[in-house]
Amino acid sequence: MSTNFIIIGGDLRIVKLAEMLASKGNIVYTYGLKNAEELKNKKNNEFENIHFCETLNNEILKEVNTVLGPIPFSKDGIHINSPYSKNEIKLEDVLDSIKNKTLIAGSVSKDLYDIAKDKNINIVDIMQNEKLAILNCISTAEGAIDVAINNTDEIIHGKNCLILGFGRVSKVLAKKLQGLDVKVTCAARKQEAFAWIRAYGYDLININELGDNLSKFDIIFNTVPNLILDESKIKYLKQKCLIIELASRPGGIDRKAAEDKGINVVDALALPGKVAPVTSAKYIEEAIMEQRGQSLNVP
Repeated sequence: MSTNFIIIGGDLRIVKLAEMLASKGNIVYTYGLKNAEELKNKKNNEFENIHFCETLNNEILKEVNTVLGPIPFSKDGIHINSPYSKNEIKLEDVLDSIKNKTLIAGSVSKDLYDIAKDKNINIVDIMQNEKLAILNCISTAEGAIDVAINNTDEIIHGKNCLILGFGRVSKVLAKKLQGLDVKVTCAARKQEAFAWIRAYGYDLININELGDNLSKFDIIFNTVPNLILDESKIKYLKQKCLIIELASRPGGIDRKAAEDKGINVVDALALPGKVAPVTSAKYIEEAIMEQRGQSLNVP
């Protein structure tokens, strides 16, 4: 059974999602994807059921109950994440337009829930979907390794790598690095994490005890969105140490201290949308359909 969707903003994985939904006979309205040439080509050559909207007008919104947003929904708390739009799209304007509807997006900030409640908008953050969050870790881990390879002039085989934090992403990343014969050390705070790190066979550092023990590492991956490597820690790093930031802003790295020492810090955010947009779109589509099924009480 076909459904009408409106997609607002998003990166390449959302473009792929639009294609997938259209390929199954759904009518897909898009706003903030005007510069997505691939999607335009699909509309011209394959799908008549993709529509580009200049505005979020009432006539279009009457046709849909489900609004699909990007992941993350916003990067600055003011505008929708819309890299394929030449104009910035304000969060406030979007929320005013989609009253009484369901918004499915990812990494929605907590303060937006109160605003949405006043407008009778039901927000579903699909990144709270455990299945999607775990599957996304695969793309993130593979992308992080790709970033590491492309930002060093040596092979990573045998390198000493430190992963800060031991959540979902770290677990997958550590396993994949170990498979490449990288010497993996994980830093965490909780006793449970210490036990898992030992169980998996990685070296362990208490994240509260980072200091001169940082001097041996060639590559550091940060997954903690709080300041971990401040000036007092960065002074111990090799100048050739590569730091890869995987955590959402503000991240865990003192950028100025790293820059002053000449250390390369590479931002590697939203990797699933960059390195595996088709796979990521499939996971998102599954999560959306599962969520819609739950909302409709479909068994």
